[in-house]
Amino acid sequence: MSIFQPKKPLKILVTGGAGFIGSNFIRYIYNKYPTYQIGNLDKLTYSGNLDNLKDIEEQEASLAVSKKRYFFVKGDICNPHLIDKLFSDNQFDVVINFAADSHVDRSIMNAKNFLRSNFVGINNLLHFVRKYSVPRFIQISTDEVYGDVERGSSKEHHSIRPSSPYSVSKAAADLLVQSYMRTYKLPLLVVRGSNNFGPYQYPEKLIPLAITNILEGHKIPIHGDGQQIRIWIHVDDFCSGIDLVMHKAADFSIYNISGTRLRNIDIIKIIAATLGKKYEDCIYFINDRPGGDKRYSPDATKIKIELGWQLKYPVNTHLPAVVNWYVNNPNWWKKLRRKKGFSIYYKKQRRSEY
Repeated sequence: MSIFQPKKPLKILVTGGAGFIGSNFIRYIYNKYPTYQIGNLDKLTYSGNLDNLKDIEEQEASLAVSKKRYFFVKGDICNPHLIDKLFSDNQFDVVINFAADSHVDRSIMNAKNFLRSNFVGINNLLHFVRKYSVPRFIQISTDEVYGDVERGSSKEHHSIRPSSPYSVSKAAADLLVQSYMRTYKLPLLVVRGSNNFGPYQYPEKLIPLAITNILEGHKIPIHGDGQQIRIWIHVDDFCSGIDLVMHKAADFSIYNISGTRLRNIDIIKIIAATLGKKYEDCIYFINDRPGGDKRYSPDATKIKIELGWQLKYPVNTHLPAVVNWYVNNPNWWKKLRRKKGFSIYYKKQRRSEY
């Protein structure tokens, strides 16, 4: 295996960079590497939000043209003409694909969009990575590709057994990337992340939904009995792991990046306590998702040993700071909760209308 060894500041394309993790990654790289250039391609669907990068846009607006390091392109990774022109006009050193439809409930209600974005779009990107000989491509996958794990932990070489239309679409993309590694010997990598939490997360996901519901005086719908086990990782820890993979990983590598194991109900307890509430007064139970996974457990030993990654912001101690971010930024999330795209799916979710 060859090691990526850049000898100049990188020019990076982030797809899906207006979403939760993508925007946090752009901010992380922009601030850490002051000579890097970053392109952001995003379709701006319901969860894509340019307000997530307002601080970067403001910094860029104050710079001379020759000093600017960030640009945004509105577009779809499924559009071959757009991707062809974008790759032709820019000699990207790295392409990192965050673009994905990612909410399990939405995939159960309508799988079609997930299969298009999460599989067809990746195939399109890989075609042009090959055509333009991009030196490094990273696919952002998920621990959900492993499916339910009753005991033990999932290592990178373990079989994948996805359960929902969302995780199936991500697993298909994961396997497609691996096929391009083997067939075309392209310098590709896969990162499988666990449940991220942090600022700028779209408010239909558990943590921001719980926070904003409590702040607005609404109860939180809890799937099943709330005993589902997830591995929670602060988005900055996840970004630091991707950073290491981008700079240090050998071609064709796959890495889990994961955090701390907690039940969903434990997450609610921390949030409620931070906001001075009794969690029992803040919740009500709804039917579990059809085929809902009970336990995820990705093992991050490989990235710790090979690349020296370490967890810095465990959920037990750093979730309260994230809660306070939402408390202090009501204009950001209130705008999203008022939109039709949020309210329609949230009403279906809380009534378990699958």
